[in-house]
Amino acid sequence: MSEYQFRMGELFSGPGGMALGARRAAAAVEGVELRHAWANDYDRDTCRTYRENILVPAYGEEAEVVETAGELPLDGGGIVHQNVHDLDIEALGPIEGFAFGFPCNDYSLVGEWKGLDGEFGPLYTYGVKVLATKVPKWFVAENVSGLRGANEGEAFKQILAHLQEPVPGLRYRLVPHLYSFDEYGVPQRRQRIVIVGIREDLDTVFRVPSPAMHVDDDVSVGTALTVPRIPVGAPNHEYTRQSPTVVERLSYLLPGEHAFSPRALEIMPERLKIKTRTTISTTYKRLEAQKPAYTVTGGGGGGSHMYHWVQNRALTNRERARLQSFPDEFVFQGGKESVRKQVGMAVPVKGAEAIFTALFRSFAGVDYPSIEANVDLQKMLRSGTSVAV
Repeated sequence: MSEYQFRMGELFSGPGGMALGARRAAAAVEGVELRHAWANDYDRDTCRTYRENILVPAYGEEAEVVETAGELPLDGGGIVHQNVHDLDIEALGPIEGFAFGFPCNDYSLVGEWKGLDGEFGPLYTYGVKVLATKVPKWFVAENVSGLRGANEGEAFKQILAHLQEPVPGLRYRLVPHLYSFDEYGVPQRRQRIVIVGIREDLDTVFRVPSPAMHVDDDVSVGTALTVPRIPVGAPNHEYTRQSPTVVERLSYLLPGEHAFSPRALEIMPERLKIKTRTTISTTYKRLEAQKPAYTVTGGGGGGSHMYHWVQNRALTNRERARLQSFPDEFVFQGGKESVRKQVGMAVPVKGAEAIFTALFRSFAGVDYPSIEANVDLQKMLRSGTSVAV
């Protein structure tokens, strides 16, 4: 029997990037066993993807997608397809660990940046309710880098305060850090705030894992998308039909350039130029084979699909999944646009694996190279907050 057995619950689970990273980490740390007790997501295709790739390998075909928490299997192995507003948190089973990537729409630097005032801003409070009712030993929370500045910094301060003390008498030691996942083996420049919390009554101390452990990792786009080559007919590898106009526009762009790059605009025919007041630097942007990709997103119109460095086309979902460090055997469920959304919203597997490996080593008493957190928790909370959950 493993010395450290953790049942993990998840809210806003996505297709399973966090879960797969945690599973891999547990398998690599001696004495640690991880079981997926329950999960929740509002999107049915996402729940189906999670079931097939996370639950079925662990529980077999008996793993379920259910519509209410009361229908979850008693011994774990289910995911609830339900809006979190309607989720009965009390009915969820006991857990020792908790993960949640609460929706980032209102904290992203791309958009209106409404923070706590937006539709999605207050959703972190459901994670706080899980902490208050299930009292897990640890949690891992993830959000975009823009979280730090939303509402002039007040949103981040409030979230940290509530995670530190979900209810009076229950406190967690927090280690918030801005991770750049290309430093942890992910072939993509994706920066995210990750907050690791450990219950204050436990002796375990988490430290941010050092990127030095991954300094020799090849995180170039060229390697990620060609080694090994993706077979024709691979799952989620359908090509997008590009219009002749898009193909011709791309033909004027060099690797790393986008539709508004000065060199390209000098030689591009007027009919191919995009006439907008805003000039977003990722519009029709080509990747660079020798560098990590820019951030994979889950939506957007023309020009936002990420583009091959040589071929005049958008990436396929399978290629985007590789940039998110999902293995090829991880098959996403649903139509092409649904899969695109799932891939873009996911936590990169290797990024999650690095953080969970450090977390599990901390519990197992295994030393590992670490660095100082780049978010000063005490400074953030110095002025306090009185906003109630």
